[in-house]
Amino acid sequence: MAVYLSNGVSVTVDSVDLSSLVSSCTINRSFDELDVTAMGDSGARAVKGLERSSVTIDFFNDPDTNKTLQKLNSTWGTSVTVVIKQTSAAVGPTNPSYTMSCLINNITPINGAVGDLSTQSVTWNVNGTIAVASA
Repeated sequence: MAVYLSNGVSVTVDSVDLSSLVSSCTINRSFDELDVTAMGDSGARAVKGLERSSVTIDFFNDPDTNKTLQKLNSTWGTSVTVVIKQTSAAVGPTNPSYTMSCLINNITPINGAVGDLSTQSVTWNVNGTIAVASA
């Protein structure tokens, strides 16, 4: 059984590597289901429709140049390229890259109570499809 420890995920947002500021990352791949149930069918039938994927990322907030806050504040309200890999190693069959265009439609630049670490959890919708490369 091939399993991997998810502690080296690589996350690049708008060409900036933010991996060291990510504590969790989830790609949610889904598509619309189109109902094609016809008269006489004994059960519901569906076919694949448009892809409707998203990505959820938990960031540590860092105000330095080209870190979380500057990058997300500067891209807020625009669509940017997001690239995610299981590790920072070269792309290959065991380390595919997932490239997508995401609308940066939500950010949480200030978050936390007294004594808390400032973090933000975002979910961005994918514009179009996710391109998966393994070579």
